[in-house]
Amino acid sequence: MSMNQPKYDESQIQVLEGLEAVRKRPGMYIGSTSAKGLHHLVWEVVDNSIDEALAGYCDRIDVVIHEDNSVTVIDNGRGIPVGENEKLKKSTLEVVMTVLHAGGKFGGGGYKVSGGLHGVGISVVNALSEKLVVTVKREGFIYQQEYKRGAPEYEIKTIGETDETGTAITFHSDPEIFTETRVIEYSTLLTRIRELAFLNKGIEISLMDERTGVSNVFRYEGGIVEYVKYLNENKEALHDDPIYVEGSRDTIQVEVALQYNDSYTENIYSFANNINTHEGGTHESGFKSALTRIINDYARKTGVIKDSNSNLTGDDVREGLTAIISVKIPEPQFEGQTKTKLGNSEVRGIVESLFGEKLQQFLEENPAVSRKVLEKSLSASRAREAARKARELTRRKSALEVSALPGKLADCSSKDASISELYIVEGDSAGGSAKQGRDRHFQAILPLRGKILNVEKARLDRILSNAEIRNIITALGTGISEDFDLAKARYHKIVIMTDADVDGAHIRTLLLTFFYRYMRKLVDAGYIYIAQPPLFKVERNKVIRYANSERERDEIIASFGENVKVNVQRYKGLGEMNATQLWDTTMDPETRMMLQVTIEDAILADGIFDTLMGDNVEPRREFIHEHAKSVKNLDV
Repeated sequence: MSMNQPKYDESQIQVLEGLEAVRKRPGMYIGSTSAKGLHHLVWEVVDNSIDEALAGYCDRIDVVIHEDNSVTVIDNGRGIPVGENEKLKKSTLEVVMTVLHAGGKFGGGGYKVSGGLHGVGISVVNALSEKLVVTVKREGFIYQQEYKRGAPEYEIKTIGETDETGTAITFHSDPEIFTETRVIEYSTLLTRIRELAFLNKGIEISLMDERTGVSNVFRYEGGIVEYVKYLNENKEALHDDPIYVEGSRDTIQVEVALQYNDSYTENIYSFANNINTHEGGTHESGFKSALTRIINDYARKTGVIKDSNSNLTGDDVREGLTAIISVKIPEPQFEGQTKTKLGNSEVRGIVESLFGEKLQQFLEENPAVSRKVLEKSLSASRAREAARKARELTRRKSALEVSALPGKLADCSSKDASISELYIVEGDSAGGSAKQGRDRHFQAILPLRGKILNVEKARLDRILSNAEIRNIITALGTGISEDFDLAKARYHKIVIMTDADVDGAHIRTLLLTFFYRYMRKLVDAGYIYIAQPPLFKVERNKVIRYANSERERDEIIASFGENVKVNVQRYKGLGEMNATQLWDTTMDPETRMMLQVTIEDAILADGIFDTLMGDNVEPRREFIHEHAKSVKNLDV
């Protein structure tokens, strides 16, 4: 046995067993082996570098996507220790790379705070890479080691001298594990890297794509203050500078930044150790209760709310608010279905008192801004009362009164919501075809007349006075706003079916904006779909085929053979299809294609709706110009 091969003993077996488990059941460690899991590998490596930064040892991280979709992450932190691990009698670097749950996060002392959503660590990345190279600079030397599917190819070696410190890791994801795709998406990395730079002020993070030559560098000295400004970019802010609170208590660091704008929606994003806590948690509830309490106290103190009047509610004081709450905690406890809800009970009181004190001080020192915020909250309160009355109109009356459903709705006969589908169709002619072509047992049709209201520019009371929106709410049966109840949904598939032209796209966006802002749980539950009617009908000798794109159309024409006469029809709208064609192409569960609407990243979605539906023309023009290349089927 040659000297440079690792000894074969119990510890070696245990190491292989650990990583073998990762390869057998990768989904347990990284969620899935689809694109999401693939990108998760990048975050595991980046999180290690961020942890070095949080500990105060690193201020620059570089992420590079190579031509072959391998990824390198470089930081200027301390470098992973290379000395011998006493227990396992091998280099600490090798232990970190090959043993599950080894590393500085578990013993305490090495790191005050660490991110890493599952904390599965670099060894999992190593196990799921066909090749991984780690280079460490520390104590005057450059060390390197290479691994194949988690097993070291050779003992750690010294390859040079240096006065720098840091770690560089290059990994090639394993095609045996990631069978669907191994393509790293620049835009997916970009969004999260920008977010990490916002959440960790002063750290410079760069992203470079060698496949295209595109690169970005982010560094925000203002941290989450700049994040709030970025989120409010396309909105009209009520005050120039965001309110910022920073403090720590009992090893828990708290940062809050908020800024009101003239919109009618609230956007609160909370983070714990850089992890987006989508489901909120104790830090978010502490923030909300302090905000409501302090604004009410101030309103009463200044006589804006009289003794006999009731307090403003949480919804009232959060209208038009953009806020980021970021806490850093040594031992975070995550709960909830997706493990993105912060459970540490002590955090609530700490956020509430730290933020409450500073907010009170701010309101007293800035009476002009305070007045604007109070006026906004009061008008929200008046609108809430009006909306309550309007909402009662949209509630379905007793089951006996079938007339409570909108007259235009052609309902299905099934009462089983789990198989029932509602098609929201643009225009009466398409509505007519859909009603005739559908399967009445489980498919209901609701035709819309014209465009619904742009909810981005209106309050709930005005939205509820719009007849088309009221019809949608009543047909769905879920109620809206505080009354919303997913269990009462009358259909588990709500399909938006519009023409493939500019107007159709606009109506689709208006509907998606409405569902996203006021019935978000329908989107989260996966109930919202977009129908995909074909663009072309290609016919030859009574043989009919349909195409969803120009490329598909050309392929179909070619398949009929050269120099044969084919008849091609371009569908301008759904109304041009007869009932049978609409059923065959777009509504028949056996043959149809539908897109399910999901929101992976609420912050990104929010910005898109802002840009597309807000008042500012310039950002919209830029967005459309930038995305025009990726939009097909645009018929101008």
